[in-house]
Amino acid sequence: MIHCWKNVLIKPQNTIRDALEIINTEALRVALVVDEQQTLLGVVTDGDIRRGLLKNLPLTDVVSKVMNSQPITALKATSREDLIQLMDSQDILSIPLLNADGKLIGLETLHEALHQPKHQNPVFIMAGGFGTRLKPLTDTCPKPMLHIGNKPILETVIRSFIKAGFVNFYISTHYMPEQIQAHFGDGSELGVNISYVHEEQPLGTGGALGLLPKDLPEGLPLIMMNGDVLTKVDFQRLLEFHVENDADATMCVREYDYQIPYGVINGEGNKISGMVEKPIQRFFVNAGIYVVSPRVISSVPKNHHIDMPTLLEQHMNDRDNVLMFPIHEYWLDIGRMDDFNRAQADIHTLGMD
Repeated sequence: MIHCWKNVLIKPQNTIRDALEIINTEALRVALVVDEQQTLLGVVTDGDIRRGLLKNLPLTDVVSKVMNSQPITALKATSREDLIQLMDSQDILSIPLLNADGKLIGLETLHEALHQPKHQNPVFIMAGGFGTRLKPLTDTCPKPMLHIGNKPILETVIRSFIKAGFVNFYISTHYMPEQIQAHFGDGSELGVNISYVHEEQPLGTGGALGLLPKDLPEGLPLIMMNGDVLTKVDFQRLLEFHVENDADATMCVREYDYQIPYGVINGEGNKISGMVEKPIQRFFVNAGIYVVSPRVISSVPKNHHIDMPTLLEQHMNDRDNVLMFPIHEYWLDIGRMDDFNRAQADIHTLGMD
């Protein structure tokens, strides 16, 4: 039994943001909602929070609005073998333990090593950009090879996927490709397979799909990501979401808040019907991480210029089967110098250095 389970306890009046901080900070990746008598009221996972975000619930709402109030539980006396079998059958990674009176007294988890399958799904990383906004750093170095902490951005990205069980990588190059290939080679030093596709001319964020070899693992969706994004996204859960929903494509999205700096006036004719002081508008924005199914990959001709949003719009019009996956984990697009400096400060606290 994990002994730090008390670190993930939370009260029902706490906010969704409080639960989010616990999930992202603690290794257990779950928050347990209890009352003053230590009675378990519910369980909150990142999936519960995602569903709340899709319902436009603000992070300031109480956590009781997103918690699973009927979680699977077990008695403390349950054998470890039975607990593992129960978690396997229910496809969950942890289970709260209760005493005979129904009070929470622990949390049992499946060890990560027991459930770390090797994913044969290709991972396609876009690393061909010029990094113009990071000049002069990119005058002699492609942006994905700039060091954040003690290694290149691209290596941090690849190691994040390796940690999640992915082993087959393709890297799209254009600007100074020799530096990228010299550093990573065929991936054998990292224990994975790395191949390269080279864009003679920039093909847009989606066009490089047309350069991928035809012998990709048959029938498996591909994860695609910009090589200048630093993130703690759970790639395994992203892939599971895509497969479970049988999507043509899945786009990771981030919630973006914009506060209008003025009082907004609503009116009917010359009569004021309402006023809102500096309202906040919430949007979902593209996070530059996608899962695409084989039919999307095969739809891109070789050397055809197209951006991912345009490509996904085409498939939305065809079958209306493109989904979004809200991410609340750490995410930073290293596009400008202030982003680069922020990443240098963040990398150590993220445990990714």
